[in-house]
Amino acid sequence: MAEADDSNFYIELCKTPIRFDPVDKVTNVFYDDSNKQVFAVRSGGAMGVVVKGPGEKDSVTFRVEGRGDVISIKFSPDKRVLGIQRSAKSVEFINFMTDMTADQLEYSQTCKGKSTNIMGFVWTGVNEIVFVTDHGIEFYQVTPEKRLLKCAKTINLSVAWFVWQNNPYIIFQGTMTKLPKFEVDLPAVQKQAKTPLLERDVIMAIIYGQLYIVILRHQPRPGSIGAEIVLYQIIRDGPARKTNVLKLDMSGRFAINIVDNLILVHHQASRTSVVFDILLEGESDGFVTFHYPVVSPLPIKPFTMLLPSLNLQTGANKMEYSCELYSPNWIVFQPNIIIDAKLGCLWYVKLLSGPLVVMIPDKCRLIKFLLQRNDSKADILSVCRNMMVPGKQANLRTIASVLDMLNKVYHSHLESEINQLATDTQARPLEPRRRQVIIDQSDAYTHIFSIFEDRKDMKYKFIVAVLIEYIRSLNQHNIPVQHYLYELIINTLVHNNCCYQLHQFLQYHVLSDSKPLACLMLSLESVYPPAHQLALDMLKRLSTANEEIIEVLLSKQQLLPALRFIRSVGITDTVSARKFLEAAKSTENNMLFYTVFKFFEQRNIRLRNHPKFPQGEHCEQYTKYFEGLFGTDALAQMFQT
Repeated sequence: MAEADDSNFYIELCKTPIRFDPVDKVTNVFYDDSNKQVFAVRSGGAMGVVVKGPGEKDSVTFRVEGRGDVISIKFSPDKRVLGIQRSAKSVEFINFMTDMTADQLEYSQTCKGKSTNIMGFVWTGVNEIVFVTDHGIEFYQVTPEKRLLKCAKTINLSVAWFVWQNNPYIIFQGTMTKLPKFEVDLPAVQKQAKTPLLERDVIMAIIYGQLYIVILRHQPRPGSIGAEIVLYQIIRDGPARKTNVLKLDMSGRFAINIVDNLILVHHQASRTSVVFDILLEGESDGFVTFHYPVVSPLPIKPFTMLLPSLNLQTGANKMEYSCELYSPNWIVFQPNIIIDAKLGCLWYVKLLSGPLVVMIPDKCRLIKFLLQRNDSKADILSVCRNMMVPGKQANLRTIASVLDMLNKVYHSHLESEINQLATDTQARPLEPRRRQVIIDQSDAYTHIFSIFEDRKDMKYKFIVAVLIEYIRSLNQHNIPVQHYLYELIINTLVHNNCCYQLHQFLQYHVLSDSKPLACLMLSLESVYPPAHQLALDMLKRLSTANEEIIEVLLSKQQLLPALRFIRSVGITDTVSARKFLEAAKSTENNMLFYTVFKFFEQRNIRLRNHPKFPQGEHCEQYTKYFEGLFGTDALAQMFQT
């Protein structure tokens, strides 16, 4: 299969379409959009029915009695009952065993009323089915074991056509709830009544977790050019609300797909497609937002496949065939299905994100677009990394805006996780949850900021500015900053001899206090001596780092400051005397050892009314050392010396 250059296309058909017997004189083809299955029915089923679906278990072959032409054919959601409509008055049913063999005994259900005609049927559950008639809706409970249907509810209304998305009737667990009516804004033709709303111009779609009725309006509003697409958001507690208008600026025959929450509009006359994203900014009149395509119209990527060859002389058994794109034989189903019944192919429409990254120059708009796409994490990280490359560097304001967008999504993700833990996770969600790409600190550090170490030609001021902006954004969104980010910025400053700037960042708390940061500052004392005191001040502010402060002071042989510190924070009675005595002994300063020993001896007297150390403190060797230096009467010996 030959490949076209992806850079010239942003929409493609899946590489391995579902193949089925094409339409001919004896074969009719049907598509069940609920189960995503194609039915190729030969001679009304008498010569066989071949079902193809996305998975192996969705494909099956069987025969049924040929009782006339099939109007509609669909499996129940569990694939255990097959519904076949051959007339306008009834639907026939066939049970299937676990091995997908058909039961020989069929049963049927007629609609209510002699003058009623069935326009179609839909499975609303494993054992629930709805007949949509020209007189209303009939809801049935199916009992396969008894081979019967029981009418649970009927609703009378005039029906011209219908589309199915579990709405505008919410059907769940045997309960059918009617949504409020609403008026569709249709243009009026001059000197005529409003044009009728046709079935082919209406779809229902879930976009960003919200249910919409999507209407193609061929006659634009006054002042507009070409056709428009109008979105009405379905609201359970009120009438549908007109929210978005998509400006096509073209006329003719259109088809619509929904891919990754994007609205893809295919235009047959120009053989091009456009992409709309209703979350991107548009023009608003205060009520409705008007959108233009995200990028310019482009054709779908060419598709070729191998078909049996009729040229027997060459000996080739297959030939390459270039499929006609935007063919009149195409039938589009939701959300992302294109079927060519005469060719015998079902494709899934896919989005090529790589070319879109190049086609959207505004980085903020691009990141906002990519954050809403599935599997776009690598693209986002690549775009952000390229914004840092010398010669291609974005300005700091743009970088800050992008970082804020990343952290806003990350903050929302953290909040939703907390809320999910706090609520009943078993509760059934009313609407699908929107999934956004999460770029956390680890991702940013590993895939974006790593360029600061990989590229030696980068100016340190730019590096520091970007890192400070990222830290600012994290703090603004109440996300704790990981220590490795501080380490990166400190190492950058120290490497470029900017210790005074580092001092200011710490002094004015641009870098938040933490134990790892304090330890890093301690390690920099040889390069920048004030770092030692900065680290101690930071540990004191933390108020949970007393042990660390003591360790630092003892390692520097600053025993008297260490004693003053433990007294100032009120932990004199709990610290280890042995640790202090060991440090005092290592100084080889007898007077300092004497002072430390007497300090803890006084503690013993206060706590136990006796100067001796308890056996559990393991200070016997230091007591002997003290007596060896000063004798038992240490004070008298001191005055003698």
